[in-house]
Amino acid sequence: MAVSHGSNEASYLLPPNKEDWEEQGIPDFVYGPQELLWEGIQWPRNAPGCPDTLPVPPSAFDSALCSAWRQRMELGLFRYRLGELQTQTLPGTVGFVVQLNVERGVQRRAPQNISSMRQAFDPKQFNFTKIRPGEVLFRLRRKPDLPGGLQQEDILVVVNVSPLEWGHVLLVPEPARGLPQRLLPGALRAGLEAVLLSSHPGFRVGFNSLCGLASVNHLHLHGYYLAHRLPVERAPSKCLDPGGHLHLLQAGPAPGFLFYTSGPGPDLEALIRRVCRATDYLTDHEIAHNLFVTRGAPPGKTSPSSALTGVRVILWARKASFERKQSQAFNVALCELAGHLSVRTSQDFDSLTEAAALALIQDCLLPPAQAEEVQAALVALTAQKEP
Repeated sequence: MAVSHGSNEASYLLPPNKEDWEEQGIPDFVYGPQELLWEGIQWPRNAPGCPDTLPVPPSAFDSALCSAWRQRMELGLFRYRLGELQTQTLPGTVGFVVQLNVERGVQRRAPQNISSMRQAFDPKQFNFTKIRPGEVLFRLRRKPDLPGGLQQEDILVVVNVSPLEWGHVLLVPEPARGLPQRLLPGALRAGLEAVLLSSHPGFRVGFNSLCGLASVNHLHLHGYYLAHRLPVERAPSKCLDPGGHLHLLQAGPAPGFLFYTSGPGPDLEALIRRVCRATDYLTDHEIAHNLFVTRGAPPGKTSPSSALTGVRVILWARKASFERKQSQAFNVALCELAGHLSVRTSQDFDSLTEAAALALIQDCLLPPAQAEEVQAALVALTAQKEP
């Protein structure tokens, strides 16, 4: 149950007077095991383009996030007003979902200069302690009966003022600590649980590393709604380790390392440890990466009709990228690797082909010899016995 000063959606709305925003404080969204929706979340046959109209009952999390996010949009706290985006599925075998988002391409904040995967947090640069009070929607609070995490972490849910899609938020763990953009178990746990808190099959969470198109060096994950299926949800995979814990996607936009869980408790905690060991290895070896969390089918052979029976975490190791290229139809980060392409111009939207999209993505991937080296290292890490 979500609670703050009350237990309904109004608890997460700002008061009418702007002067009262800071005094209101940050409301808590408190959740326990019963709010994590492991079963019964599937795509309806005809999914509409907006999460507000998807014909499934919204969860308490969805109601809190969408009502608060919509209010902030109406109050003008974003850099632009997001309308319904022109959307198409590219012809071809992959199933790329392409959206035209001109405003994001023009008005988003310029990314920080990043030169290393292990670059320290710089309090002089923009960071999430400098946002306006109204940009914070609520704080995620886990009940004590949820397993994992000996210490309670404050995870702020903050609007992304340059939204990619409806409900685009940032999950920011304890902003005052000044954590750099390096994935930590508590942050990943919050991302996984946010996906499970939503009854919308298209609420996804992702992470861009430094040199992997993270634009702010302050620990954060992205979360957003996209009312369209993505190829990585059901892409087939092959098993890489004897324990069956690490898989490699064999279809979709790009080969990625697949981790999967279909249940709470020890399985979820083991997945978090495995993923963070992998991202620690990549960071320590200066290998940029992107990560995507979505409801999905189990690993192995799948079909377009495979049910979304658990949560997929896909990790891509990639070439370092130090700047966004305005001349390209899109830049490759967590969404693009998952099959969601946000383009900046009508010309790109009308002319982009699957072959051209795949070529842009392929250009960002590691060369084959390095990719094989990384795969061998992650298989070895996954095979390590749990403490």
